[in-house]
Amino acid sequence: MANTYEWDCKTVDVYPEYEDHTDTVYNVHWRLNATSSETHEVDGQEVPYTASVYGTQSLSLEDVGTDFKPFDELTNEIVTGWVEGNMGEEEVANLKTSLDSKITEEITPTTETKTIGE
Repeated sequence: MANTYEWDCKTVDVYPEYEDHTDTVYNVHWRLNATSSETHEVDGQEVPYTASVYGTQSLSLEDVGTDFKPFDELTNEIVTGWVEGNMGEEEVANLKTSLDSKITEEITPTTETKTIGE
């Protein structure tokens, strides 16, 4: 099973004015999605197993002077780089491992929920 990962870092909180800049990003509302190469049938269609996790990441404003990008030039890729950089490699790896575990649990469940009949 091979999983692929995709970040969505498009929703951000900004300071309308910060030092000499406008719309300075200081917080990112992120989502990390994982998609498995394995599929299962849903309504007659083969679809991949998926999992996601979300959170927020505060950004350091100490580097605004050197790393500032005008809001209209920001992309998901740029902001994702900020998020990953602030989280660190270990935390990003932990998130991906957690998503892998969620997908594995979907494919081969270790527990089930059942209703007792009367």
